[in-house]
Amino acid sequence: MAKELIKGNEAIVKGAILAGCRYFFGYPITPASEIAEAAAYYMPLVGGTFLQAESEIASINMVYGAASGGVRAMTASSSPGISLKQEGISYCAGSELPVVIIDIMRGGPGLGNIAPEQSDYNQMVKGGGHGNYKLIALAPNSAQEMCDLTMLAFELADKYRNPAVIMADGFIGQMMEPVEFPPPVSELKPKEWAIYAEGNDEDKLINSIYLDPPLLEAHNIKLQNKYAEMEANEVRYEDYHLDDAKWVIIGYGVVSRIIQSVVDDLRAQGHPVGMLRPITLFPFPKQRIAELTRSVNSFTVVELSNGQMVDDVRLAVDGKNPVHFYNRMGGVVPTAEEIMEKIVNIIKA
Repeated sequence: MAKELIKGNEAIVKGAILAGCRYFFGYPITPASEIAEAAAYYMPLVGGTFLQAESEIASINMVYGAASGGVRAMTASSSPGISLKQEGISYCAGSELPVVIIDIMRGGPGLGNIAPEQSDYNQMVKGGGHGNYKLIALAPNSAQEMCDLTMLAFELADKYRNPAVIMADGFIGQMMEPVEFPPPVSELKPKEWAIYAEGNDEDKLINSIYLDPPLLEAHNIKLQNKYAEMEANEVRYEDYHLDDAKWVIIGYGVVSRIIQSVVDDLRAQGHPVGMLRPITLFPFPKQRIAELTRSVNSFTVVELSNGQMVDDVRLAVDGKNPVHFYNRMGGVVPTAEEIMEKIVNIIKA
């Protein structure tokens, strides 16, 4: 397909349709509203269903029901709406349903504002609902990746029977860039566990309630083994000038694009600086960070939050190197000059 100049939010919907998704249930909220708008337009064109639910809570439970029927289904929201969906997300994880959830993050807490932020890391990567669950969390940094990672999210969700989430800040959602769309998924195989309302469905049960404690413990152990398999096989990240780097900057989403400019400028000045960009926030590239501790002087984490991913970096570094931190909050995006000043001061020190 030819390249198209398109918003990141709209690229998500087209990517979902190419992945075989035909069911969208959601509720509009800035800066994610274009996702619902695009789904309302495109889903009926391919014989799919768009339904604007009466609330965020209703929409996540509609996705639960659709996924139980074996179809690819998705929902989308922004930070306050994602907070409302947390109980339903926990239900989907407990029932092992392969749903896809889009989170276009905005400033908080509370209603905050509609500017880009990354303060949903804890509630999405660490599990904002109750229980011992994990979501597959993918973090695009371009409109192209909004399409590509959405398609990947559906594949991974089906592979592991687990919810997958796209975590993008409002900047990436609203940015217009050229996107080259891949061919559509050719065939989706029926899911043996799904309920198709046919004669052989009597013995199938999709639920997340286990009233007998040993049974619930066994279910949790099964889930933890599945998450361990994800950590072994699905870690994704981008290395940028890390072969000889002595100072490594870590960031995701729109922040990583600013960091890349900083790395280029500092290297032009003779400083061996590199970037590690996590693409999967879970599973987190902790092994790659641990490997880097043997060759670098220090790490600097840059986030649009009070410091949430930085905790995972510190765990991966395990005290072997200093971990510095630079952040902005409230929807303020740092400039390349701000980050560069921070790194130069670290190098001088």
